[in-house]
Amino acid sequence: MKVPIKKFAELTGVSVRTLHYYDEIGLLKPSSVDRFTGYRYYDESSLLRMQEILFYRELDFSLKSIAEILSSPNYNREKALKEQKKLLTLKKERLERLILSIDNAVKGENVMSAFDNSEFEAYKSETKEKWGNTEAYAEFESKTKDYSKERFADINSGLESIFGSFAELMQTGAVPSSAEAQALVKKLQDYITQSYYTCTDEILKGLGQMYVADERFKNNIDKHAPGTAEYTSKAIALH
Repeated sequence: MKVPIKKFAELTGVSVRTLHYYDEIGLLKPSSVDRFTGYRYYDESSLLRMQEILFYRELDFSLKSIAEILSSPNYNREKALKEQKKLLTLKKERLERLILSIDNAVKGENVMSAFDNSEFEAYKSETKEKWGNTEAYAEFESKTKDYSKERFADINSGLESIFGSFAELMQTGAVPSSAEAQALVKKLQDYITQSYYTCTDEILKGLGQMYVADERFKNNIDKHAPGTAEYTSKAIALH
């Protein structure tokens, strides 16, 4: 396989401009460049590389982070592709639930359960944690391998309850450095350790930063009350 950039763009669903940019930053170099015309060409290995890039883009990684992951000496392509398959399967299952919900809505049935995206979002978060801390992810896999959907739902409910407590405390006027806020931080850390993996102070601080940096997490936490994510993040930073 040796295709020009325009054809490769069509195959992968990205623009030619994006491919030029990936080439410039060294994320995805063409397999060859015609020295007379300057035309870029791509092969099978380019396609695999792009598949991996798209996987991590789907998980909201920055291009810089993706480059670091793919260049890591510990990077395992086979595992990454298996995880991509799992992610796409979860998305497929959710779409099937949404399609079914349309039929149920026509019948006048309750369809709110079809919009539960917690498992997919949890998997995205968990996969990020893997590449941030390999040992933590290994522990997560071991601890949660027998968890049912109901168990994950219960854990998520407990986590939401803690964020709800942060919102209530914030609304009372308590500052993030208060004893009450710091006690909630400790409760959050212990809950993650009990439910997922050993949440070290370093991991906890990383999560605190993610709560405000990642819009998905920020919006989910702020549904308890606007500003809860930032309040929680500041409390964690002071822990």
